Amino acid sequence: MPSVMGLLEERERAARQRVEALQAELREAEAVWERFVIARETVGEVLGEPRKAGDTPQAVVAGERPVQVTAAVPGSVVPHWELHQPGRTCVPPATFWGAR
Repeated sequence: MPSVMGLLEERERAARQRVEALQAELREAEAVWERFVIARETVGEVLGEPRKAGDTPQAVVAGERPVQVTAAVPGSVVPHWELHQPGRTCVPPATFWGAR
C-alpha cells in the first residue's frame, strides 16, 4: 500500500507538469497575440499615411478601364471570403496569370 507522502508527491509532480505545460501554452498564445497587435498597428500606420501624387497605382480589372486608386479608406470593410463559395472558382482565370 502506497504511503500518504508518496501519493502527495505524485500529485505534486503531476500538478507541476501541468503548470509547466500551461506556461508553455501561454507563452505561445502571447506570441501569437503580439503578432496580431503588430499587424494591426502596421495596417493602421499604412492606412493613415497620406499618399504622394506620383504614388497612386492603377487598379485594373480584366476587360475594364484602369481605375486610379487615390488612397485607402480608413474604416473600409474587407468582405468575408470562404474557400468554397458556390459559383466561384478557386483558381483565377488565365488572364490573371498573363496567359493569352
